[in-house]
Amino acid sequence: MIKPENFYKALEKNEIEFFAGVPDSLLKNFCAYITDNVKAKNNIIAANEGNAIALAAGYHLATGKIALVYMQNSGQGNTINPLASLTDSDVYSIPLILVIGWRGEPGKKDEPQHKKQGKITLGLLNILGIPYEILPEENELAEASVERAVKYAAKNKSAFALVVRKGTFDKYELKNKIKTNFELNREQALKLVTDSLSEDDIVVSTTGKTSRELFEYREAKNQGHNQDFLTVGSMGHSSSIALGIALQKPDRHVYCFDGDGAAIMHLGSTAIIAAQKPHNFKHIVFNNGAHDSVGGQPTVGFSADIPGIAKAAGYRNIYSAETKEDIKLKLEQIKSEPGPSLLEIKVNKGARENLGRPTTTPVQNKEAFMTFLK
Repeated sequence: MIKPENFYKALEKNEIEFFAGVPDSLLKNFCAYITDNVKAKNNIIAANEGNAIALAAGYHLATGKIALVYMQNSGQGNTINPLASLTDSDVYSIPLILVIGWRGEPGKKDEPQHKKQGKITLGLLNILGIPYEILPEENELAEASVERAVKYAAKNKSAFALVVRKGTFDKYELKNKIKTNFELNREQALKLVTDSLSEDDIVVSTTGKTSRELFEYREAKNQGHNQDFLTVGSMGHSSSIALGIALQKPDRHVYCFDGDGAAIMHLGSTAIIAAQKPHNFKHIVFNNGAHDSVGGQPTVGFSADIPGIAKAAGYRNIYSAETKEDIKLKLEQIKSEPGPSLLEIKVNKGARENLGRPTTTPVQNKEAFMTFLK
């Protein structure tokens, strides 16, 4: 395994001093290290991966230096536009280093949402004309790989990717942790919201531990899962899925269970939801100020005014709650008022160590959900 400190020092030796990206479970130890050891202005946890590519381009334009962009391979789709139409040698020829966590690597067991992306990770780099290396798992070999990557990017004024397999980085515990003292964590708040729903209400839950907690709560209550669409992939798009449903099912309440990181990732969706004025749309944002499913790296969830953004976009009713009693009160209000409505629930980060995953396949979930919608 590579020690995160050694990998960082190899980058530093090659004059890589600016980092941007979206945290990934395979990179969480490296991301934790740079969070603790790099000035905040030089390590920007971006809204999405395309945002990070643009940040890297701006850094290069201002300094002439090369930046590093980190991401899970699921975020490659968000990078294609700026990689092809901004940094590419056919356009502005901007050098950068990509560090990509390889979820769903062929031949390795992983979750369903990572299978396709794992198969096409290297192919997408080939299509974009971006050379790559699989990052070696030995410190000295990894240092040599970094040096080759930086030399190539500098010489050719283009991107170079280091693809990271599961288990490549040694453990590193994040020290610069967000400390909060809210009454509830996300799972406790989610149970409150779920208990308030009627049997006819529709739920679209976001990527990561939110959907896992919802699935397990339904199991614990011996309820079916047909009421819920579990968005196991496509982070940031749950609210748009919910909008598409709400517009076609105007006589039923549609709840989007969202997270702060997911909501921020594609924030423009908020304006589209508001413009459509779906009276039955209920947007619940569980805000713990962290990318909780991939290592707990901070988001701007607590510094950005999520309810204020929704209000400015045109949501009809906007609330924020922190306590059990206030959450219950606000839920009753958004039930009785025309939407679109948003309820931000501020919670502590963290999840149970024994939290499981859905035991149904995505296709089974989809088919049961579509039957429920009928």
